Amino acid sequence: MQSILLGVDRLNAFIGKLFAWCIVLLMLAITYEVFRRYVLHDPTTWAYDVSLMLYGGLFMMAGAYTLSRNGHVRGDFIYRKWAPATQAKVDLVLYFLFYFPGILALIYSGWNYFYLSYLLNEHSSFSPEGPVIWPFKALIPITGVMLLLQGVVEVVRCLICIRTGDWPQRLHDVEEMEKIILEEAATKDNPEEALNVIERDSTTRGSL
Repeated sequence: MQSILLGVDRLNAFIGKLFAWCIVLLMLAITYEVFRRYVLHDPTTWAYDVSLMLYGGLFMMAGAYTLSRNGHVRGDFIYRKWAPATQAKVDLVLYFLFYFPGILALIYSGWNYFYLSYLLNEHSSFSPEGPVIWPFKALIPITGVMLLLQGVVEVVRCLICIRTGDWPQRLHDVEEMEKIILEEAATKDNPEEALNVIERDSTTRGSL
């Protein structure tokens, strides 16, 4: 089971990191546009649409990756004080109450939004170039599917935690500054407390 959960994590990590390159492309596009506009006095006719699509694609396709890393915003000052099983029970309720209905609505509406755009061979009306935009709109239902898949994985993790009392391990590739600061402060004041902070944070986040 754990290999399946981590496999989905790896898939969404690959997609998220792939689309992270949109940041580089976005920077290059904007830099080129600024150069053309203010130095050559000859602005491009495509930079606005390209920047919108790159930023939108990055934002959407990073969602499932962020969820796989337990990186979305929550009220940690309350949540972290709960036992792991309590955290899992609350998460489980919220997933079914809010998350899955919202994601299913995103998939349904996003597919219709994309399909109509595809049938019309829709082009952007924001610039003279008018690039085709239905491939960009296709990312909306794709994002929904990836978030749905990752949501199922997170529900399984909740069930495991409720049964065992501990969060199962998840992939981990970055450290939050908050965790680093807490560990350094605890180490400086009390080495024994430092160990407790690290263990508590690891249990809460289920990190490797």
